Amino acid sequence: MSEIPAKATELDGPSGDARARGATDDATGDAAPGDDGPGDVPVDETWRSNPPGSIYDHIKVASFSIGADGLVDQWSTRAERLFGVAARDAVGKDPIEAFVPPELRAGGHRKMAEILDGREWTGVVPFRVPAGQDDDTPGTEGIAEVYVMPTETDDGERAAVCIVVDVRALRRIETDLAASQAIFGQSPFGFLLFGTDLKVQRANRRFAAVFGGGVEEHRGRTVHDYLPRHEADRMAAALKRVLETGDAVTDMQIVGPAPGSSDRRHWSINLYRVHSGSGHPIGVAGLGTDVTRRHAAAREAAHARRNLALLNEAGARIGNSLDLETTARELLDVAVPGFCDLASVDLYQGLLEGDEAPPGLADGSAELRRVAFASAVADAPFPDGSGPMDVGAVHRFGFTSPCADALRTARPRLITGDDDESASRLTRGLVQSTLAVPMVAHDTVVGLAQFSRTKGSEPFGERDRALAVELAARAAVCIDNARLYRREHERALILQRSLLPPGDPEASGLDIACRYLPGNAATEVGGDWFDVIELPGHRTALVVGDVMGRGLRAAVAMGELRTAVRTLALLDLEPAEVLSALDEIARGLGNPAGPQQSSRAARKAADADLSEVYLATCVYAVYDAVTRRCTFANAGHLPPVLVEPGETALMLDVPPGLPLGVGGEPFEDVEVELPEGALLALYTDGLVESRDHPLDEGLNAFVRALNDAAPALEDVCDRVLNTLDTHHGEDDIALLMARVQGLPAEHVGDWTLPRDLKSVGRARELACDQLRAWDLERLCDTAELLVSELVTNALRYGEGDIRLRLLLDRTLVCEVWDAGFVQPRRRRARDTDEGGRGLQLVGLLSAAWGSRRTPRGKTVWFELALPDGETEPMDPAEALLSLF
Repeated sequence: MSEIPAKATELDGPSGDARARGATDDATGDAAPGDDGPGDVPVDETWRSNPPGSIYDHIKVASFSIGADGLVDQWSTRAERLFGVAARDAVGKDPIEAFVPPELRAGGHRKMAEILDGREWTGVVPFRVPAGQDDDTPGTEGIAEVYVMPTETDDGERAAVCIVVDVRALRRIETDLAASQAIFGQSPFGFLLFGTDLKVQRANRRFAAVFGGGVEEHRGRTVHDYLPRHEADRMAAALKRVLETGDAVTDMQIVGPAPGSSDRRHWSINLYRVHSGSGHPIGVAGLGTDVTRRHAAAREAAHARRNLALLNEAGARIGNSLDLETTARELLDVAVPGFCDLASVDLYQGLLEGDEAPPGLADGSAELRRVAFASAVADAPFPDGSGPMDVGAVHRFGFTSPCADALRTARPRLITGDDDESASRLTRGLVQSTLAVPMVAHDTVVGLAQFSRTKGSEPFGERDRALAVELAARAAVCIDNARLYRREHERALILQRSLLPPGDPEASGLDIACRYLPGNAATEVGGDWFDVIELPGHRTALVVGDVMGRGLRAAVAMGELRTAVRTLALLDLEPAEVLSALDEIARGLGNPAGPQQSSRAARKAADADLSEVYLATCVYAVYDAVTRRCTFANAGHLPPVLVEPGETALMLDVPPGLPLGVGGEPFEDVEVELPEGALLALYTDGLVESRDHPLDEGLNAFVRALNDAAPALEDVCDRVLNTLDTHHGEDDIALLMARVQGLPAEHVGDWTLPRDLKSVGRARELACDQLRAWDLERLCDTAELLVSELVTNALRYGEGDIRLRLLLDRTLVCEVWDAGFVQPRRRRARDTDEGGRGLQLVGLLSAAWGSRRTPRGKTVWFELALPDGETEPMDPAEALLSLF
């Protein structure tokens, strides 16, 4: 054992030890110039002082010496820090008495005696740490491991040098090393330690297991040895930034293939800078986690969320309209660009035209019409002949094409360039692949939806196929509903138009103009109608009505009511009586038991499932061209509007009765005299009411639009429709306008005859004279015979004075009035009867004849067509002979 002089303890500590080793090496001359030395320590490292925070600082090494008298004669600075006692307080003291607990001092003195006898000793010695002198808990005791080496003084006396290490610091270092080794070596994550040169200094077993080789084989490598160039550059830049700034990097995503595999792997990298005990950066630690499965799960979850969002959006957006083209566009608005880059919808042309089974429907070769197309790459070039088809174009797929196969089998097809020539034509150039999905609704294929993705996009997967089928199915149901609705709408519209007056109605003493605008395709057909009915005596019935409700049933109900109005009008009833009869008919329409069960009490007892209420509003007016008086009756309808010449338009005060079908209340007649040139307007609520315009506002706008009306009624109608908001399409619009043109006084012949047989001859004379004045002498014979028959009947069966009236307009009308209420009845006379052929003769020679009640009796009339110069009227003598 070499002896170390006690004075040498002044060189203890890390710097002193290094200098001592360097001095010894120089003395022995073991290291040649230029060599690293026996310990393989570089020359430039030999004389370098270790910085603060070295291993010696962590293990807390100290030294002191004991003289021959057993007292401390030297006390190092590290001993001062370890024991918390200054050198002036320790030198000259017995170390046993000063630092060893009392109960252990006896054994300590024995050991000290052995040491002074020249024996080495190593052991663990408890000591006391003075209160407030160390970072440990004040006043506690510590344990030190002591290595005692005997020495001799200059006088040859026994002494000792003691090396002391704090056992607690050693235990902490051992624990830290074990924990570090466990974390580093047993970690399930890849762990790398990069030096300041960004090369791998250490790798754990998990990293080596992923990238192959042993742990030591990775020492000295760089990130470029593991990752593709662009990813390695990102990683190297991050390492450099962490090393320079000290800012940690968390969850840095790196993508690259694992060794021996072409699959793309995803790693989450965390980087942080590593420091020495003195705080000097010594490298960068990297922790890597394979998150490929997490990315795959996240991608699947993202796809699922996207698909769910698309389905939710489809449910909210598709089917809001009952228009075929709009519904198809709604599907493409959802699919592009969220699901695909290009998309189109083709529907069977036959189904669109109303043919439920067009030829070629079963094998997919039937004609289709492109109803919608959308693209997120509209400006991208297409190869010649492979561009998108124009919307509206009619085409068909080849029998062997994938699209025809999809239509034929009702199963989706994924079309790629490898399928066949037609598929290659669809996918070459811009398009990578196409999903051809049949649109199936109610077990019927109505068309084909095509979803395409361009090259560079993610290919279609099974999840995408299922989503495409779901989107197409939802759109197909909506499109089929729209198709069926369009068909029903068109049928109801045809029915409704067939029930309206054909062409431009004509009336005696009135200039008529009318307009009918059905609601748009998104709304069902309503029950609006108007009618112009010619009545005897150059009178005209004007009717406007609106059946509440929509659809085919409303149109049918409107047709029934319109037919009933025309039938009742021919009975020449007063307007209020016509509406009362219509009310009974309307109540009977909704009651299976018929009108007799339509009272309120009976309706309460009727089966609610079999009964249906039909309500309608109606205004009925009868205009007499001779007197220019018009009689109105209203059943819950909007009031007529009258514009007198030189005056502003006003709404007539006609009592609004209850709607037809309610019953229980009578209707009232209101008679108004209309001046020459006056304008009368009847209309339905669709003209003056909409969601955006309340009724009062619409009525005021309608009245204003009628002021300063143009002379031509057609222009007035156009002005009203252009001024008001008539394009909302929420309801049907019916507008009937009439300008008053009374019958001139010179076209009326009116006489009163007494109840005398001579009146028959007088009537014939008056009629012939008037016809000659009207230049209608060709009708004299026929008119003379028929007037004679009617006046004779009035004398025989009537009462009171007789009134004869001739009216000339588009036809010649002859009326015979009397005070009797018994209506003439036409019957077929037997061969042996002397009479009963008068009315038969009237019916044979006239264009029309009839009778009507009046407030003071009845009127029997006949009508003769005016001669046109081409046809000759029937000879009365021949007509009379034909009756026998």
